[in-house]
Amino acid sequence: MKKKLNPVRKWTVVLVPDGAGASREVQLSSRALKTILIGAGAFVLIAVSGVFTAVTERIERSQLDRLQHQNQTLAAELATMQTRITHLGDTIGSITGFEDDIRLLAGLPATDPEIQQAGVGGPVEPLSAADQVLSGFGLGRAAMSSRENLDGLIRRARLLAASYREAVDTMEANRSMLERLPSIMPTAGFITSGFSQARMHPVFHRPMPHPGIDIPAPKGTPILAPANARVTKVEVQSGYGNIVTLDHGNGIVTRYAHCSEIIVRPGQTVERGEEIARVGDTGVTTNYHLHYEVMVDGRWVDPRRFIFGDVIVD
Repeated sequence: MKKKLNPVRKWTVVLVPDGAGASREVQLSSRALKTILIGAGAFVLIAVSGVFTAVTERIERSQLDRLQHQNQTLAAELATMQTRITHLGDTIGSITGFEDDIRLLAGLPATDPEIQQAGVGGPVEPLSAADQVLSGFGLGRAAMSSRENLDGLIRRARLLAASYREAVDTMEANRSMLERLPSIMPTAGFITSGFSQARMHPVFHRPMPHPGIDIPAPKGTPILAPANARVTKVEVQSGYGNIVTLDHGNGIVTRYAHCSEIIVRPGQTVERGEEIARVGDTGVTTNYHLHYEVMVDGRWVDPRRFIFGDVIVD
């Protein structure tokens, strides 16, 4: 028997014109139709791919332009920041120049120049992961440089703040000390009998210690505190009569004897120039006068060391 051959399958495409005219028929084999469809599909794919590529390139170009603009803006901002950091460094440098003067006024030594660098220098620490990224491009390195400069200025500013605080505290302590340092005559008059280890006593007529100075004045003449102090004693003592004692701190104590009247009371605080008592002749005395004594760290000293003319030290 002869084997039957499969007939070739054909497709008929009818082309109808738009308007008058005869229609045409085109016969296509299955293979031809497949070829046409494959070609059409390939064309569509190529066209879509081309459109996608064009759109992608346009988006990427737009993003690149935006990134370039951002980088330019960031670079300008970093340059401005670095300029301001430089100006800030100059300002801190000027303030540092005044630091030695202020510390000198406070009686403090100048700050060591190496300390003024506030820890600048020394071993370099390994870069962090973020810094490793920043160090890989120009703007990143500029940002790291600005950060390092700013960190250094912050350290210097903190050091200056601490130094000025120390100077202010010291000056405040010195001011308080000066306010409590006896420095004026406690009453109006002149010295008739000075400090002595042994003088001829005007009443007992024999050598006796005289741990103070005598200042004659009319009865009732005000006796003034020679510096800020706290009243520790108001009492009557044999020989001294009415006596008041002031504690000025720093181991300094003053006493005022033969008073006709005492104005203050124990525990009261007084300021330099404030009236504490009045001149009298109580106790053993030959006339109206103030007997004034100064004790430093438990030892009587010459009160004239603590009388600076008419100048009040504040």
